[in-house]
Amino acid sequence: MPITRRDLIRAGAGAGVSLTLGWDSVLAQTGDLNTKPIPSTGERVPVVGIGTRNYRVGANWEPDTSGLRAAVRAFHELGGRVLDTSPNYGESETIVGGILADLGVRDDLFVATKVDREDRDGGIQRMESSLTRLRTDRVELMQVHNLRGWETQLPTMREWKAAGRIKYVGVTTSSDRQYDALESIMNRETLDFIQVDYALDNRSAADRILPLALDRGMAVLINLPFGRGRLFRRVGGRPLPEWAAEIDCTTWAQLFLKYVVSHPAVTVAIPGTTSPEHAIDNNTAARGRMPSPELRTRMESLIDAIPDPGR
Repeated sequence: MPITRRDLIRAGAGAGVSLTLGWDSVLAQTGDLNTKPIPSTGERVPVVGIGTRNYRVGANWEPDTSGLRAAVRAFHELGGRVLDTSPNYGESETIVGGILADLGVRDDLFVATKVDREDRDGGIQRMESSLTRLRTDRVELMQVHNLRGWETQLPTMREWKAAGRIKYVGVTTSSDRQYDALESIMNRETLDFIQVDYALDNRSAADRILPLALDRGMAVLINLPFGRGRLFRRVGGRPLPEWAAEIDCTTWAQLFLKYVVSHPAVTVAIPGTTSPEHAIDNNTAARGRMPSPELRTRMESLIDAIPDPGR
């Protein structure tokens, strides 16, 4: 039977922070959140956020969203800020908007969403619809999704930024097939953010994209920090290495996330998070000691030595 992340969390919890503890106990055991600045303004944000790609329940939208609500509540109460969504993620924006309104936490969070239309009017309509679904009059970050229509959408997004409806603008991809195009846009445009895929077993963004973001003063959101779940399948039932304790890791998820956010160019990782257990586990990765360059190399060697079960 395949090992799931839930299995790994349960196995690792006894060695460190229990995922059933109250928030005060978690905070007492793991310390303050690590934050990083957004280069264009200096605003600091916690290094682990929350992704909502899987905030969709059922064929018809009359779902029980109590588990998703509990995940966002845990994320918020532990100090999390950056929440990433998209109109492409099924009912995600609608569910997120309802949860934030219900919890009364919209103003505490840094909300990011996306637009993916080729034409100006379509892009405006798409962004207006996003605000309606999110039950807000502005978002902290609007991103061109997978670079679609970026030449058309960036000017509109900058108009919205000047009007105070968007605080930051950016572009996204989750495929190395778009890296050449992304690199060209980064060299040509002034952007507050980029979003790209990067994980311990998917490091190609570190070749050119991440160094360029550092050089150009662009904040970086990281999607797919667990490699679409590959990393959990790869480590299977293996115990954490003893040296994981040197960076305050008690679960594999924390180790995977600390590798990502310790890259000097990375601002925030946004792992998909659909349960309070995952929210606590991910949030813990934003606390405590981070790996040195030497330990990052050791982490790479560790994962590279484990055969990929998908190949």
